[in-house]
Amino acid sequence: MGFIKAFADSIGGTFADQWKDFFIPKPNIPGTAAIFPAVSKETNAGRGSNTKGSENIITNGSKIVVPEGTALITLQDGAITGCITEPGGFIFTSDDPNSKSIFAGDGIIASTVKQSWERFKFGGQPASQQLAFYVNLKEIPNNRFGTQSEIYWDDMYLNAQVGAVTRGTYTLKIIDPILFIKNFVPMEYLQQGGQVFDFADMDNDAGAQLFNEVVSSLSAAFSNYTNDPSKGNRITRIQGDQIGFANSLSQAVEDAYLWKSDRGLEIVKVAIQAIEYDEDTKKLLSDVKKADALSGARGNSFMQQSVARGMQAAGENPNGGAGAMAFMGMGLNGVGASVGGLQQPTNQQNSTKEDPYEKLSKLKKMLDEGLITQEDYDAQKKKLLEV
Repeated sequence: MGFIKAFADSIGGTFADQWKDFFIPKPNIPGTAAIFPAVSKETNAGRGSNTKGSENIITNGSKIVVPEGTALITLQDGAITGCITEPGGFIFTSDDPNSKSIFAGDGIIASTVKQSWERFKFGGQPASQQLAFYVNLKEIPNNRFGTQSEIYWDDMYLNAQVGAVTRGTYTLKIIDPILFIKNFVPMEYLQQGGQVFDFADMDNDAGAQLFNEVVSSLSAAFSNYTNDPSKGNRITRIQGDQIGFANSLSQAVEDAYLWKSDRGLEIVKVAIQAIEYDEDTKKLLSDVKKADALSGARGNSFMQQSVARGMQAAGENPNGGAGAMAFMGMGLNGVGASVGGLQQPTNQQNSTKEDPYEKLSKLKKMLDEGLITQEDYDAQKKKLLEV
């Protein structure tokens, strides 16, 4: 009885697999999915007779649709047999006896008798497994990263070691679908009836591995970014530079884990949601900001304002005249280089007393530049000329 059953099944399966198939992506696939199966569209609006074909056989002449942003990978008995990376409709062909079809012009003898014999030897089942999968070539969003404790890197601009806790997201792209499947995707996703390979799936161990590798590469990525002269060596720019930091992070994971060359993966963009510096780094950044504020023209302006405030305070003092003169003697000659070049040569500071009219001329210049008020000028003029 078993012999007869096998013979009947082999004949029935052979004729069922003569129909051409129409393959499309599995519906309702999320944007975070990397690999998902091609499924046969057996009926359309109630019409269709190809409902009993083998699930793991693709008949010659079958059409497979490849949407924009996807690649199609076909496998036979676990080995990759084809890869299509451009959109369109494509016709499947194979030399495997199980794929022969009278509807594809293979002839009834070649397409049925040989198939039936081959299937008969395996209890009526086809002796091959042909599968088709789609690979997502678009940017895969919302891949999260974050550190539970501080990471540290050497910062060239600050000339010190910097520590911070950080978190954010990155987009991922599969740039070589063959490498990705051969070297990274677990076999459980490449079987008949396999699950969708989704990076957002918390039970996806492969996705969890990528998360851990990104986190362990963050320190090197921050170092790459802040020590790159083309970035100006400023950590403050990093949160607004999604592509620039992505390049640094992508290079870090490539150096450590060979994402591009071994797995066909690349980080495209990074959005840093937060960088929380440790206390030492916060103090250092505060000091650096103060130093930046007092450098260059801004520092000169700050010094001029300080001199003007000192002159005003001296004029308001009951002994303002004497105080102002003391300030003039110290400020105009000692600090003068910062307020218009009033510094005298060192060998003249201890010589004869400065002429009152010369001092008055300098006061007038300070008045014109807005460094002292009219009241201050009049008070000093009265004192100098003893009017």
